Amino acid sequence: MRPTVHDIAAAAGVSLATVDRVLNQRAGVRKVTRERVEQAIERIGYVRDVAAANLAKSRVYPFVFILPSGDNSFMRGLEAQVRAAMRRSSMERAVISIVTVPAFNAEALVAALDEVRVTAPAGVAVVAVESPDVIAAVNRLRANRIPVVTLVSDLAGSNRDHFAGVDNIAAGRTAASLMGRFLGGRTGPVAVLAGSMLVRDHRERLDGFRAVMEETFPGHALLPVMEGQDDPVLAERLVGETLAGTPEIAGIYSLGAGNRGLIAALKRRANGHSICVIAHELTRHTRAALNDGLIEAVLNQDAGHEVRSAIRVLKAKADGVAVIGAQERIRIDIFLKDNLPFEDGGENQEPGQGEDV
Repeated sequence: MRPTVHDIAAAAGVSLATVDRVLNQRAGVRKVTRERVEQAIERIGYVRDVAAANLAKSRVYPFVFILPSGDNSFMRGLEAQVRAAMRRSSMERAVISIVTVPAFNAEALVAALDEVRVTAPAGVAVVAVESPDVIAAVNRLRANRIPVVTLVSDLAGSNRDHFAGVDNIAAGRTAASLMGRFLGGRTGPVAVLAGSMLVRDHRERLDGFRAVMEETFPGHALLPVMEGQDDPVLAERLVGETLAGTPEIAGIYSLGAGNRGLIAALKRRANGHSICVIAHELTRHTRAALNDGLIEAVLNQDAGHEVRSAIRVLKAKADGVAVIGAQERIRIDIFLKDNLPFEDGGENQEPGQGEDV
């Protein structure tokens, strides 16, 4: 049975009036009490049903998702989750549309944001590329009172309303901890494969990874970052050249979506010492590489949760009601060969399909 406000009150040991004040961000609640209520919300998995209230009001929400184009497996999985939300949207009185732009192209993203602004949607969710022009375009949307949620990669310095994604610095630090432990007594440098340093999530993952490697595993120097633009052909070439030029490599951290190219390069590599590989996002390609022993661990974010979170936040902002922070926190999952979830036939984003907290 779905948790209710009565369950929150019981779990937190407070009155219904206090729960209502916290949910609607009204004054008159002490900080310690507010935190206790928020912890109860997270613990019991309460999900506020804004859609039901708006069915009664017959309100319709036009939302736009702006996503990068290309064959990036994770982004196509994210798009599949948006399309799943589109199929449910009539029940939630939402009209969801998708706009695609070339990956890592700030100019194209600015043009898309400005075109969307003219249509005055109820909210926009965007996978951001960090540049002053993109920040300005997001701020123009906000100046027109259009809520904006950044997806997967945040946009520091902008007036966006919310970020739906994992803590990428923590993800990078986690990847380094895994790398150091899996390396064991192996020596040699560690290579890093990124998509582009133009996106904040890749830079933050690198920052977190570098910090832990330098603090805890200083014996492994980091090679210059390979920017594969999430293009499997380019990534395969860059990794192949790096492996040929530095045969003593001990590990590779793939912090973007160039995993198909990475896996192809590893398969083409002549027999030699083993390489520890840590990657991001569980797709059919990384699942197969885990099973084949080419990748040691995969850090994953739940694209379905991110899309549902973005829609909930945009609805809340459109209605002027509170966002429940605990409900919108996106966790980092770690998968090894030994704990892979059951394969249900989905090509891209697999785990956590029904979990929002």
